[in-house]
Amino acid sequence: MVATLDDTKRNAIAIKLASMKAMQQLIIENEKLVLGAGLDTEIADRFRDFLKDDEKNLGVLETIIGQYGIQAEPKQTVQQLIETVQKLMKGSELSLYEKVAQHELLKHQQVMTGLIVHKAAQKVGADVMLAIGPLNTINFENRAHQEQLKGVLEILGVRELTGQDADQGIWARVQDAMAAFSGVVGSAVTQSSDKKDMNIQDVIRLDHGKVNTLFTELLQSNDPQKIQEYFGQIFKDLTAHAEAEEEVVYPRVRPFYGQENTQELFDEQAEMKRVLEEIKALSPSSSQFKDKVRQLMEAVGDHMRQEESTMFAAIRNNLSSDQSEQLATEFKAAKTRIQQKLGVVSESKM
Repeated sequence: MVATLDDTKRNAIAIKLASMKAMQQLIIENEKLVLGAGLDTEIADRFRDFLKDDEKNLGVLETIIGQYGIQAEPKQTVQQLIETVQKLMKGSELSLYEKVAQHELLKHQQVMTGLIVHKAAQKVGADVMLAIGPLNTINFENRAHQEQLKGVLEILGVRELTGQDADQGIWARVQDAMAAFSGVVGSAVTQSSDKKDMNIQDVIRLDHGKVNTLFTELLQSNDPQKIQEYFGQIFKDLTAHAEAEEEVVYPRVRPFYGQENTQELFDEQAEMKRVLEEIKALSPSSSQFKDKVRQLMEAVGDHMRQEESTMFAAIRNNLSSDQSEQLATEFKAAKTRIQQKLGVVSESKM
């Protein structure tokens, strides 16, 4: 059996996520340019808050893409749009009002793409929903930014047309809209938006949750094609996760977690890889297939419990918050590189 995953729906979502990441990078670039345009204090403070949120959300998007497990390139039309907007934002053809209006349109596009990805994930699989779960926070924050940008546009537009300030200040303009918006989404606007990056425990725990969901979906299915698809994703997710841990995490924790404990984690993952290869050689309709998967799930579960209890405790006791977040960044980068090496890059489509 070849462990591949060429489900077109999953690949299409991967391309959307890659496009969102490219657009997020453009949004950050635009906000830095606007901040350099001599804004008054109130608007500049608002853009600094946007920038802080958007830089954090870029990291969240990178985590989501790593969790999703399929590395893709943005759609070519999105890349062309980005190049066009970059030229306009850096040039002198647009007024400040027009540049901020363009930025608000990008925020709108980002909101709609995020909502569509979330809705599509509901139709594809529980593992996909779990992987893209943090996208909801980004969607809500982008929607809140969009409402505030409308207030900024009112001020800049009146100023451009009359040379005078609008009668209402920025917060008076957006207060009613933000109150209505908050009433619709409740606390979801601020959930998980504590401005700090994910630490290594957060990122590893997300990986564990996703693979557990994949195991459940596989064992509940009687469709050989779906079983093969689920195993293909399990194979790639576990392989990338294990190799990234062995490259980045285990060497870092060995000094305080202990040589014996760390070696046990290496040995467990070596056994896991061996069983993965055994299952890969079986037909999904074979009577042995699900038995081997259950054996693998049990071994992986024991490994996860050790990491989430004793290893996580050792990390909390020996690494600062900044060090743990930096380790997460290095782990995500390693996992992305390994996923690309495993040949899970989807080609962008026109």
